[in-house]
Formats: sequence, structure tokens, C-alpha cells
Amino acid sequence: MRLLVIEDDPKTAEFIVKGLQEAGHNAESSSDGKDGLFMALEQDFDVLVVDRMLPELDGLSLVRSLRAAGKTAPVLFLSALAEVNDKVDGLRAGGDDYLAKPFAFSELLARIEVLARRADSSAADTQLRIADLEMDTVRRKVSRAGKRIDLQPREFRLLEYLLRHAGQVVTRTMLLENVWDYHFDPQTNVIDVHVSRLRGKIDKEFDQPLLHTVRGAGYSLREAD
Repeated sequence: MRLLVIEDDPKTAEFIVKGLQEAGHNAESSSDGKDGLFMALEQDFDVLVVDRMLPELDGLSLVRSLRAAGKTAPVLFLSALAEVNDKVDGLRAGGDDYLAKPFAFSELLARIEVLARRADSSAADTQLRIADLEMDTVRRKVSRAGKRIDLQPREFRLLEYLLRHAGQVVTRTMLLENVWDYHFDPQTNVIDVHVSRLRGKIDKEFDQPLLHTVRGAGYSLREAD
């Protein structure tokens, strides 16, 4: 894998890069947010490891800029900011996973490998469709009845997951683990908010609703019975 570590602490960056290289990966590093953003925009990496507190440009702004530019490489936030709200902020900014410092390198490597596998499997089917709703995961385009729909990065990921499980009931736990990468319930309404926003974009102006709430169970993306 080709990996980019954006970390301003020299010892931490050296430790991570050395470990990744010893594991057989091609790892590079950047010590500030602006340089890291430039590298991530100009080159293709399989996974990015990003600190939250960076000089020049903070990690959240960096990842938001990447997603706004259409870059989809998985991002693992690695930060001493370890409260639940810090993790929520990172994931909402477009991160795919969040690991708090201090950390075990074995866990960091395992999480990187999981993100890379997930990205590979997601790339297998790049054209997703149900009824007149279509998604191109490569071009990151969504349309319904030929009308383009603009989605935020997290909305896009949420819809992609629902499309890949079309016709099934998707539970809150499934969404937390696969869209937000949470393995615990943060006790927030983050899912409800995003589902509501997504429903407003893909259903509001169309006669046939596709995104359904299954009371007491979760959600289902399907054509009406």
C-alpha cells in the first residue's frame, strides 16, 4: 500500500513511517497541514493517517478540503483529542476512522489494513442503482430521474451503503459501524440528522419515496410496495 502520514511530531511520524515500511508498505510523511494537503491532492494514496492538531492547516480542515476536491482515499485520524465529541467531529469532517493517542502500532496497522480492504471492496461495483436513483462511485455523482443530486461526503457514504444493501433493513448499529466506523453508540442524533437530510435530497421532489423508516428496526432503501 501507498500511505501518507501527516503528523507534526517528528518522533511520532518517524515511528509510524518506519513501522509501516517494515510491514512492507510505501509510507511517506508530511509535518504540516498545507504540505500534507498538497501531497494528498497531487498524488494517489491508499490510506491517509492525519493528526488533528497540525501547523498551517488543522486536520479537520485538511480532510474537508480533500473531500470537497473529490478525493476519496480513506482517512484515519490519529489524535490526542480523544473525547467522544472529538471523534464525532473527525468523522463528520470526512474521516473514516479515529484512533486516540497514545496508541499501539499493531492496532494502527490493523485499522489501516481494514480501511484499505474496505476501499478495495467498495470499488468492485462502481455503478449502483435502484428505480431511477443512480450513483457513480468513481465520479462521485448521484442523480435521480436524470437530475443531479449534490451530497456532502457523509451523505454520499450513507447513500452508498444503503444502495449496496437495497431492499434490506439497515439497523442503526450497522450504520454506526459501517458509515461512521463507530463500535459504540455515541448517544447522539447524528444518524437521524443525516438520514433526514438525505431523504430531503433524494425523495422530496419526487413522487415515489425510496428511503423508508422501518419503525423499531432502522431504514430501508427500496421501491414502495
